[in-house]
Amino acid sequence: MIPFAFWGRCSTEDRQDPEASRAWQIRRAKALIEPRGGVIVAEYFDVDKSRSIPPQRRPEANLLLAALASPDRDFDAVVVGEPQRAFYGNQFGNTFPVFEHYSMPLWVPEVGGPIDPANEAHELIMSMFAGISKGERNRIKIRVRTTMAALAQIEGRFLGGRPPYGYLLADAGPHPNPAKAADGKRLSRLEIDPETGEVVRSMFAWFINDDLGIYAIAERLTRAGIPCPSAHDPDRNKHRSGVAWSKGAVRAILTNPRYTGYQVWNRQRTDEVLLDVENVALGNTAKMRWNPADQWIFSDKIVHPPIISKETFDQAQAILAGRGSRTPHKQHARARSYTLRGILLCGLCDRRMTGNWNNGEAYYRCRYPAEYALANDVSHPKTVYLREAELTCQLDDWLAESFEPAAVRATLAQMAAQSGDDPAITAITEATRAKIAGFDRQLSQYRATLDAGGDPEVVGPWIAEVQAKRVAAQAQIRTATGRRTMTAEEINAMVTALGDLVQVLTHADPEDKADAYAQLGVSLIYRPQRRLVEATAKPGHNMCKGSVSEGGLEPPCP
Repeated sequence: MIPFAFWGRCSTEDRQDPEASRAWQIRRAKALIEPRGGVIVAEYFDVDKSRSIPPQRRPEANLLLAALASPDRDFDAVVVGEPQRAFYGNQFGNTFPVFEHYSMPLWVPEVGGPIDPANEAHELIMSMFAGISKGERNRIKIRVRTTMAALAQIEGRFLGGRPPYGYLLADAGPHPNPAKAADGKRLSRLEIDPETGEVVRSMFAWFINDDLGIYAIAERLTRAGIPCPSAHDPDRNKHRSGVAWSKGAVRAILTNPRYTGYQVWNRQRTDEVLLDVENVALGNTAKMRWNPADQWIFSDKIVHPPIISKETFDQAQAILAGRGSRTPHKQHARARSYTLRGILLCGLCDRRMTGNWNNGEAYYRCRYPAEYALANDVSHPKTVYLREAELTCQLDDWLAESFEPAAVRATLAQMAAQSGDDPAITAITEATRAKIAGFDRQLSQYRATLDAGGDPEVVGPWIAEVQAKRVAAQAQIRTATGRRTMTAEEINAMVTALGDLVQVLTHADPEDKADAYAQLGVSLIYRPQRRLVEATAKPGHNMCKGSVSEGGLEPPCP
């Protein structure tokens, strides 16, 4: 009997039932291996994961790849039900070497058995199926986008998503597709929201007739107590804070042509960009980008009640274009370097302070619009400034003092204490190991039954079920104990390296110094009321806390 691990995947984008997909994939896998004495003892099946995501980033597939390196694994081979489900594009070439490295056979129905790495025909077949998988996905994307463009232009159909601020969704009757209509699907259309529709009209009037800017409109709306879009409809905007009107929200409304009554589609697109340019094997990630206006799809006629006229909208766009045609800001001769980029927070609003070059020096500022301060009841100056040079010298001195040889012993003790076992994790691990011991006893009993002449067709499924439970329990232990306790030698080596890193801070250039701060895990909070910066360093498992004064007003407190 050869124990196998089953590897599959199901994407619900095509509304396929995951259970049905798993059933037919595992059926194909069993049809391949069972005549040769194979039995599936573990399953790695990803649900709702696109085929474009590399196996290393799919949860179950990643567990499978990790299990290949484990000497305690309970399977001796891996079988897939369909290669298009496992591999896409160049994923086979990036993944199969891992199987070769651990001498793990990979069985595929299309090959009729295990893939032979020395067989060029096998590699050609797998590359072909991976290419077919990519081509199939691209064809689906083209068909869907073409259909949506036609529906938007010819029928003016509402294609889903959140309704624009100023509109409500209304029922537009059953879905024209009989199957979807039988499933209860209905169409939607846009209707004017009596409350927020008037706000949209007022915004265009203020912008065109009163010559108010975007910032002034945001401030007026907030002062008037009018909820911003995310506060007006929080259920559809859970990713927004909803504290006040922002300039971005005002601009989005003033530039949205759907307020003229026409359906508009394809204003944005989803591009797939490399997750890591230096590691192409990690695949792509989705990124939303705006399309040029000439690529937008407009309906042929007005399909929902307009809030403003097309002439009003065009006038607003002309004003925006005129304001944006001023002389652009002169580009810097070279890129500015900000040593504290991303690690300095404002202690008043807990937001990151942004770099600002002024009088030939690096500054950091936090600009807090008046409407946000008003809505949050926060006492915050319009702008908080901090000069970089006033902070970095004292910060470097504090880091050097914290990691000097005299402090290494205390640092080691602190890190060793933090590297100890977590009682909760220990309890989970011990309980799971007890379960594994019980599974081992069951397996010994079943094997003894086989040796005594038991029916393999009856006992075999019992063994497969217990082995699957044992593999799951082992995975639970690996997950719970993912943080390995550091040895004293490892801690000492790390602290020594940190000490060397701190020593070079004084003479490092801004870019190298920023990288050093990142390796040291430095984070800073500026308290402008006291002109004090709270500093924290978290290198590895270590954490040091202290304060750094601004401009030498107070002595540093490591």
